[in-house]
Amino acid sequence: MKLRILPLIAVLMTLMAALPSQAQFDTRATAAYVIDHTTDTVLLSKQADLPLPPASMSKLMTLNMVFEALQDGRLRLDDKLPVSQHAMDYKGSTMFLNTSDRVRVEDLLRGVIVLSGNDAADVLAEALSPDGTEAGFARMMTERAKELGMTNSHFTNSNGWPQAGHRMSVHDLAILANRIITEFPTFYPLFSEKQFLFDGRAPQNINNRNPLLKLNIGADGLKTGHTAEAGYGLVGSAKQGDRRIIFLITGLPSEQARAEEAERIVNWAFRQFVEKKVAPQGKMIAQADVWMGEASRVGLVAPKDLLLLVPALSDKGIEATVSYKAPIEAPIEKGQKLAELVIKRAGLPDARLPLVADRDIPRGGFLPRLRTASKILLQKAIGSAQDLL
Repeated sequence: MKLRILPLIAVLMTLMAALPSQAQFDTRATAAYVIDHTTDTVLLSKQADLPLPPASMSKLMTLNMVFEALQDGRLRLDDKLPVSQHAMDYKGSTMFLNTSDRVRVEDLLRGVIVLSGNDAADVLAEALSPDGTEAGFARMMTERAKELGMTNSHFTNSNGWPQAGHRMSVHDLAILANRIITEFPTFYPLFSEKQFLFDGRAPQNINNRNPLLKLNIGADGLKTGHTAEAGYGLVGSAKQGDRRIIFLITGLPSEQARAEEAERIVNWAFRQFVEKKVAPQGKMIAQADVWMGEASRVGLVAPKDLLLLVPALSDKGIEATVSYKAPIEAPIEKGQKLAELVIKRAGLPDARLPLVADRDIPRGGFLPRLRTASKILLQKAIGSAQDLL
């Protein structure tokens, strides 16, 4: 059942200035995805679920696996791991490891995050692999990705080296970035480190390739990627004030184009959208019918301050409804989720905000139940009479 809450619509309309609406962002990337992390609002989606070669951005999945192992004790930051010939043979961006090295996990993490070391990713992969091989670890990555809801990802190696079948979608990369930021706050600051000089052996590879870290626009992660097949890509995140965005771009033609597009997206996401409070905690939004309870109605209230992301400049209207299955059967506990406030916004996905019961309503005795049954019978009789007309 849906109820239209006219007073709420009026409140929401006051949040929107009657000014020309902002243009949809037109990205040059082959695929792109932008989400407001704070309100879980998708701001931009372009070929978001298309499996594409992710290049070094797929190292984020290797890092996720390592963070999980550190969290549950299978690895420690001061563990020293051996370097195989397979790891040493990797070209491209590396830490210049060799088979005589035994490298601390903490250094390997920086080697992957800051230096994008293909060899470092493989060393970590082989340490966690069920059979000691990178291929075995890649199978683990694919299985874990499915468990995390990343349905368009398949891995054949640990670092994104070009290989048939190694694919991720930008949507999956967003899920992964969100997980790293949310679940591993201890390790996330590593992504904003601008330099890492390992053992003095690779002075030409000490800088983080993320072009936004030096711009003072709140950027603090996550990972760049580039191969001839994939083009230039970036999994990025930035925080300004209380808002954080996560964005993914791939398929750009040059390093400069990637840097320009990333900065454009950050500026657009923070300047063209604003966060507004729809309702304070405890505010009653609507009332719903109760089945077989001591009371016949229950208030539907905001469980916390309800925040909504809206275009900063818009002349479009907002439609708000309350959606719930009616009638709601007693007993009902205060704070129990009963309904959703559904808000339609021009150019953005529908927002669905939870509403909860404002009080306890026990199951009614004989008289309340008789009253409810009589009411239902009356409604059915009126409906049947109308059908005859």
